[in-house]
Amino acid sequence: MKPIGINIVIKTIEEEIKTSSGLLLSSDDANQLRYKKGKVVKPGTDVTVISEGDEIYYDKRAGYTMLINNEPYTIISQNDVVVVL
Repeated sequence: MKPIGINIVIKTIEEEIKTSSGLLLSSDDANQLRYKKGKVVKPGTDVTVISEGDEIYYDKRAGYTMLINNEPYTIISQNDVVVVL
């Protein structure tokens, strides 16, 4: 698979979110957060800052999910990435 331009193929990482006091947020509360975590599977041909294997936070409203070889992947634009870990 080879994404073109500034597109990035990622796998979403489901994470447990804790408050500062150590309480786990429910899935409903976690869905209220604007950003999701993902791992970069393959950056596009014009992506220079983000590399394969990077963990990122991206706008959860961005992109779309598609099946590639029966695996769900999310395709986002480089502009939707807010943090590279």
